[in-house]
Amino acid sequence: MQRISPLSLPEPVMTQHLHHSASRLAAVALAALAISAGSANAQTLTSGIDTTNFDRSVRPQDDFFRFVNGGWLRKTEIPGDATGVGAFQELSDRSRNGLHTLFEDAARPAKTVGDGRASAMLHSANGPTDAERHKIGDLYASYMDSVRVERLGITPLAAELKAIGRLTSPAHLAPTFAHFARLGVAGPFGVGVGQDAKASSVNIVTVSQAGLGLPDRDYYLRTDAKTVAARDAYVAYLTKMFTLAGQADAAGAAQRVLALETAIARKQWDRVKSRDRDLSYNRMSVAQLAALMPSFDWKAYLRAASLSNARDVIVRQPDYLAAVDTIIKTTPASTWREYLTAKLLDATADELPAAFVQTRFAFRGRTLSGQQEQAPRWKRAVSGTESVLGDATGKLYVERFFRPEAKVRMDALVKNLRNAYAVGIDSLEWMSPATKAAAKEKLAHFTVKIGYPDVPRDYATLAIRRGDLMGNTMRARLFQYDDMTSRLGKPVDRTRWGMTAQTVNAYYNASNNEIVFPAAILQPPFFDVYADDAANYGGIVAVIGHEIGHGFDDQGRKSDGEGNLRDWWTRDDATAFNARTTKLGAQYDAINPIDDLHINGKLTMGENIGDLSGLAQAYRAWRISLGGKEPPVIDGLTGDQRFFMGFAQIWRSKSRDESLRNQLLTNPHSPGPYRAFVPLVNNDAFLRTFNVQAGDGMYRASADRVKIW
Repeated sequence: MQRISPLSLPEPVMTQHLHHSASRLAAVALAALAISAGSANAQTLTSGIDTTNFDRSVRPQDDFFRFVNGGWLRKTEIPGDATGVGAFQELSDRSRNGLHTLFEDAARPAKTVGDGRASAMLHSANGPTDAERHKIGDLYASYMDSVRVERLGITPLAAELKAIGRLTSPAHLAPTFAHFARLGVAGPFGVGVGQDAKASSVNIVTVSQAGLGLPDRDYYLRTDAKTVAARDAYVAYLTKMFTLAGQADAAGAAQRVLALETAIARKQWDRVKSRDRDLSYNRMSVAQLAALMPSFDWKAYLRAASLSNARDVIVRQPDYLAAVDTIIKTTPASTWREYLTAKLLDATADELPAAFVQTRFAFRGRTLSGQQEQAPRWKRAVSGTESVLGDATGKLYVERFFRPEAKVRMDALVKNLRNAYAVGIDSLEWMSPATKAAAKEKLAHFTVKIGYPDVPRDYATLAIRRGDLMGNTMRARLFQYDDMTSRLGKPVDRTRWGMTAQTVNAYYNASNNEIVFPAAILQPPFFDVYADDAANYGGIVAVIGHEIGHGFDDQGRKSDGEGNLRDWWTRDDATAFNARTTKLGAQYDAINPIDDLHINGKLTMGENIGDLSGLAQAYRAWRISLGGKEPPVIDGLTGDQRFFMGFAQIWRSKSRDESLRNQLLTNPHSPGPYRAFVPLVNNDAFLRTFNVQAGDGMYRASADRVKIW
């Protein structure tokens, strides 16, 4: 699933999450799948499998993804305002559409009772307060008031542009960088507050590399034609934005920003190195940080950033900071002004007039991601509103759309999966008893959060004003920033969530050793309360297994049950584990989805281990849950067949070429079709269920199959 680093802040903890075909035909397609008389239970529960999405011209033994999803691929078009489509996107659209209705209701003028909204509104014990509904409605209305946005033009940014103009010497850099960091405007490094990876009950300051306008350092360093074209488009984008803002020498400023960012990119770690939790944990005092960057006034930065009480910091890429110090020393203040202006305009374009919005979309939407059309304003307004008032929106969503019985059933599924993992750990022939015991201890300490937070965020101090879009945005960013920095010096609050209830995703947080499943993902095809268990185990339980698997992947395995970065492995067990992950990485490295780009097996290793292990443990959990009985046949499909089909259908997806290229260069997740391929070809039960033989497209010789957990 998609990686989250809370609200794009630096990553002090590891938080991970969920976003070949053969034409040979044979008599062994779906018609050859085992059929028997269904039980009474089969008459009351659906199969959970959408057979209308099948492509029966493809043998499941040759291309299982296309067999299960080929009909869907054929009939589904990517919407013009999207970069891709799939099960995740479909549910996200459903969530957004539901929120749209709720936001329109909240924004509609109504008679008030006291200081609340209309008395006719529904209320529940855990629902939003009248004040929260009012804020949601006013924020949404401010996004929708395009007439006022056009009338104001760029004047809402006047004060911030003046602040940039006052940067006239290197001595001004530290407080200026800190000021804009508070507003969510990137500088060459990011500073945040989060859990100390080696002392997970403590919050600490973390410093990370940052500051690029293109998606990744490789966009500055690669020399292939498409990457060069993306850089050229970036310069054109900056030139247009500078021109709209009245910046002098717009074209020259754009070139200077590109040159500065290229210098920064050359010194940055690549994504594979940056995800190594041992390499990126470098604790030092503030004095040592200052010594690492003698040209930069860290004392002034921390004071302006409301972090002056910090004594120690975690530096994720120390040699990068040392290199940036040289860049800071040699770059004129005028270029830093242009750099910050570019970052400010990019970060606030969606709150500016249409010319800015369209210019940003043309580059970030169309050029980088292949999106053909700008999303309508209401969609952007819904996204903007819920990104600011996430937990209040979650209350609204849960009140209207969440089924409490889903949480009850999820609790049972998680319990079964825990048991399966424990059995799986005991069965590992390559792991010593000492490491097995430590692994089971960690498993026992997993925290599970389902549906929505018990302690949602309080927005009482956040001022939202109808008709003040830019002001709302800036106040919201300051609110979020101050909320983050307020944690320094306080114990870690483990009740907090890194996602909202309305998010279609899930995640594992290594420092909390927790797995989290928002309400919005608990829907078909992931989870269906009316479906037989087989498809649910192949769907949502495989997702649960994926998230638990992150606790035991190549980086998650480095933390113990309390979430502390600590090596609890014997040397021989670590060597045996690494041999298996290397073998798995090679399988992904060999896959070439587009052009000259292959999946990066090292970058995607954590997610790939999650997929492989999640599938294996979900199958084990399902078979254990049957208590030795065989499940019914439903719609002509055996239980095992439904299980694996349930897994394949959650990965149905298609992407635009530009988006796929971006994903392969930057995303720690493999593309969806391959997530329904590699785990399956390594799974003995799948090969047995569909009678996959040597010569079939899904066949992998026993000696070449990878089994980790």
